[in-house]
Amino acid sequence: MAHGLGGTRDAGLEPYAEKFSRAGYLVLLFDYRHFGASGGEPRQLFSIRRQLQDWEKAIWFARGLGDVDPRRIALWGTSFSGGHVIVAAVKSGRIAAVSAQCPMMDALAAAMNAGRYAGPTSFLKLGAMGMIDRVRALLGMPPLYIPLIAPPGELAAMSSHDSASGYRALVPPGWQNRICPRYVLSIAAYRPINYAKRLSCPALIQVCLKDSLAPPHSALETARKIGARAELKQYDCGHFDIYLGELFEQASDEQLEFFNRVLSPGP
Repeated sequence: MAHGLGGTRDAGLEPYAEKFSRAGYLVLLFDYRHFGASGGEPRQLFSIRRQLQDWEKAIWFARGLGDVDPRRIALWGTSFSGGHVIVAAVKSGRIAAVSAQCPMMDALAAAMNAGRYAGPTSFLKLGAMGMIDRVRALLGMPPLYIPLIAPPGELAAMSSHDSASGYRALVPPGWQNRICPRYVLSIAAYRPINYAKRLSCPALIQVCLKDSLAPPHSALETARKIGARAELKQYDCGHFDIYLGELFEQASDEQLEFFNRVLSPGP
């Protein structure tokens, strides 16, 4: 299990992990390098390539644990990691199931959506700061940070109408609201939806129909491409609503029911 863009394991994911653990599952909930409790410099550096490597290493580590059945490993992702689990499962080839909650399946579609809600000026400023941050990295200089979340109209990685309030409802004290903007130079090329037809294991796709950050149509199309192996759940809510309250209970219950069914031991 791992979080989305800029998230750490203590930002709303522990209740899921604890629920699965109480049901008898062994849970490996990790922070990506550069974030949270994991090492890596500079801090708050978002790298798709490195995060996929972290998934590969986490799977390898889990397979080596004495109490783990290596044939029954499932991947759980949310938001940006909801796309990662599709890619990681395809690349591994030996994953039993994936659960993707409010998943970011097409970063190009997400970037275009961000351009609409943030406006062209903010979008261009974000790109310029990404280039400056990249040049600073090449020169061996410290990163140029921007806020990860901000209210609408302010420059940030996420500034939709519910980003600031929704994210802050999940984060613990001391959470860092910043990120290296160089990620914007490569993020649009990342499209987990293109891996959907190659996924060979059962997949639970949970779509928030009012999602302001991860376009729901991309998640719905991903489920369609996965085909008979996909189980689709839809919720009339925004991106952050599913982490709390009754929607958390509903979504996590459905995840647990899915895992109990598809990961049950054979004869």
